[in-house]
This record gives sequence, structure tokens and C-alpha cells, in this order.
Amino acid sequence: MLPEAAPTPPSKPPVRHVLLRPTPPPAPARFACQADLRRLGVSFEERAPLSDPVAGCSVPNPIAVSALSPSMKIGPEAVMNCALADQLARFIGETASPLAEKTFGSPIVSIRQASAYVCRDRHGTSRISEHAFGNAIDIAAFVLKDGTEIDVKDYGDSDPRRAAFLNGVRKAACGPFRTVLGPGADPDHSLHLHFDLEPRKSKNAFCQ
Repeated sequence: MLPEAAPTPPSKPPVRHVLLRPTPPPAPARFACQADLRRLGVSFEERAPLSDPVAGCSVPNPIAVSALSPSMKIGPEAVMNCALADQLARFIGETASPLAEKTFGSPIVSIRQASAYVCRDRHGTSRISEHAFGNAIDIAAFVLKDGTEIDVKDYGDSDPRRAAFLNGVRKAACGPFRTVLGPGADPDHSLHLHFDLEPRKSKNAFCQ
């Protein structure tokens, strides 16, 4: 009599690389951040905490941002954490908009975003995305006061001013943001600029 075959062990679920996040800021720090947004003229609304324990997504104190200043909209409305909103408002208002005015003679009045909070992994990996923490923003286009629209997908178009402007924004963002990606970095970032505040051990930002 032949021995019975050993039962097949159950398959193990795929290993997910969930990044450990710092604990949410204490209430005083959160309120200070929101007060700073109000001083900058950022229009936002507080939202209920976002959490998916299985996927690892979490934004304890999300806000929905509709404008980065009284004269600069962001659309569609973008859900993110307060620290990202603060950095984004400062960077666009103090760096990107003046660069647009210098290059085109017109400031930025609107940002078209392609993605803010999304509970997902990084494309092609098992590592969770910074978008899942409300800690990343993808910018598809900048709209100027004179009606000029600068699409990131047109990075290499025939107008050298557009390429110079986008290159300038991208270079200047490396430092204020901890990760900066865009066309040429990889296929997933061919249509937008990705900015995030991923915590890193290194003091250097990751920019491609």
C-alpha cells in the first residue's frame, strides 16, 4: 500500500512592503499647521480620518484643498495632509509662480492636479505609495493669468520657454520636496510632475 501524499501546504500571501510612518502630529502642531495655511490664504476643509489597515493607507487628519492662495486655485479638489499643503502653497506661490511671471510675463492662477490621496501601491511594486498617506501630489498642468496652459505632457514641445519653465520648476522643487519625478524618470511619470514629502534617512532628496 502506497503512503498517502502529504497535504499541500497553503500558499503564503504575497509579502507587502508597508512603510512605517511617524505618529500623527499632536493637536497643537496640527492646529499650528492649519493656522499657517490660513495665513497663506489656502482654502481647505477638514475631512474625516482616512484609513485602510489591510492596505496600510492612513491619513489621520486629511484636508481637502481647493485653492493654494486667494488668487491660485487647485483642481480638482485635492485631499492631502497639512504638511504637504503647506509646502505646496509656499513652493508654488514663492517659486513656481514668480518663475512663470519671469518666463511668460504672467503668474500662475491655477494648478491642475492628476492625483493627491489615493490608497494604492507604487506602480509596479509592492511598496505602498506616498499618495496613500496624503503625502504626495501629481501636477498635470499650470494655468497662467493670461490663459496660457502649460501641460507637463508637452515637456518637449516646440516652445523652448515651456521646457525651460518646467525644468526650472522641477529643479527648484528638489529640496523643498523629498521626491521629485517627472517625464523621463519612468513611464508612470510621463504626464505629470510628482512631488512628495517621503521621510528619508538621507538628507538628500530623490529627484529624477
